Amino acid sequence: MKSTVEQLSPTRVRINVEVPFEELKPDFDKAYKALAGQIKIPGFRPGKAPAKLIEARVGRGAVLEQVVNDVLPKRYSDAVIATEVKVIGQPEIEITKIEDGDELTFTAEVDVRPEITLPDFSTIAVTVDPIEVKDEDIEEQLSSLRQRFGTLNAVEREIQDGDFVSIDLSATVDGVEVEEASTTGLSHEVGSGQLIEGLDETLIGLKATEAKDFTSKLVAGEHAGQDAIITVTVQSVKERELPEADDEFAQLASEFDTIDELKEDLKTRVERSKKVEQAGAIRDKVLETLLETVEIPLPEKVVQAEIDAVVHDAVHGFDHDEAKLAEALEAEGSSREEFDKDTKESAEKSVKTQLLLDAVAEAENTQVGQDELYERIIFQAQRYGMSPDQFIQQIQQAGQLGAVFADVRRGKALAGVVVAATVTDTAGNAVDTAEMFGNPAEEAEEVSAEELAEVADATEAAEAEAK
Repeated sequence: MKSTVEQLSPTRVRINVEVPFEELKPDFDKAYKALAGQIKIPGFRPGKAPAKLIEARVGRGAVLEQVVNDVLPKRYSDAVIATEVKVIGQPEIEITKIEDGDELTFTAEVDVRPEITLPDFSTIAVTVDPIEVKDEDIEEQLSSLRQRFGTLNAVEREIQDGDFVSIDLSATVDGVEVEEASTTGLSHEVGSGQLIEGLDETLIGLKATEAKDFTSKLVAGEHAGQDAIITVTVQSVKERELPEADDEFAQLASEFDTIDELKEDLKTRVERSKKVEQAGAIRDKVLETLLETVEIPLPEKVVQAEIDAVVHDAVHGFDHDEAKLAEALEAEGSSREEFDKDTKESAEKSVKTQLLLDAVAEAENTQVGQDELYERIIFQAQRYGMSPDQFIQQIQQAGQLGAVFADVRRGKALAGVVVAATVTDTAGNAVDTAEMFGNPAEEAEEVSAEELAEVADATEAAEAEAK
């Protein structure tokens, strides 16, 4: 087999493949065997008819067609390996020549990773806000803890912000009741803004057993985006009584004996949380700076595939009704044009980021250890409320285990850039990124295909031990 590559653009190539027919003999034998098992020829047992009789029955063209269909994927993969082309996306294959007994030639146009020139990472400099733990931060945490231990007491007064109510809701559009928008005995914290727009303002001042109408747009269902007359009926009103912030509360709500000890622990927790936030801000700023610094040609078909996936998911949520999607967007103060524009920009940035970090990982020889992959799988499984072995089975069935590996590798590559960059806070203090991101340059034994399978066994064993 002979293969050559034509560069069509920085992100697309055409692979030309020539396959002599003598190399296809095993494929013809396989095709004859498959066809022999599908047709009946008098005097021969199934699968035992000779090739010439099979050709006479189905025609040489049918045999040739089956051979070509079977050969193309494998020969394309062989050509990619032979030419060392870094393909992304699916190829567009075209058969350009079939001369029976002589030669099969075809072309495959496919997107490829562009050549990316990376800067010296030590020249990257970003500035972030310093970590500051204020008294109000601690008080906010203490208030949240007190609310968890608060009690709800029924009151006979007008509803105030922060009260807890039990309500019934019903809605009509153009005088017709909307059944899916009706509910009874719904619990709600007034002022949380978690339900229908305008509800909290309507509830303020009402008492138990009172009802009131207001107008709001429905956000789901057949009438999504349409104005509806909403009727809210108050069943009960309760206020939350908070425990005093004293030593007794500290002993109730924590392992500490005094409120001062509890506050000191809350201060430590707030500081830890702010460090995580600062690390996220550093990572994002370094990535943004890198994206602005590096020129990255975009493979159009890869970008379009990502756009199509987002649009498909969005329309799928409205039973593939484009009009309903447009109405929902309008209800949110947007439009289909803005949605398409934002989706395109997001897809372009996503593809750019992946290409950039893959280039960094390759340039820095970033390797992913089995433990690192295992940790990401555990984290992802927890996010989706699944056991690790269930999550692995699902991503294996979807062919996404490699994508998880790639994400871990990209994250580790970005961490290496962050550690190499110069990071200061707005007060002029240097930020120790190595403390936050570790040392990505440390060698890790790269995960092999066999080890990917071992991860599934490891997660299953860990889950069994936890039980």
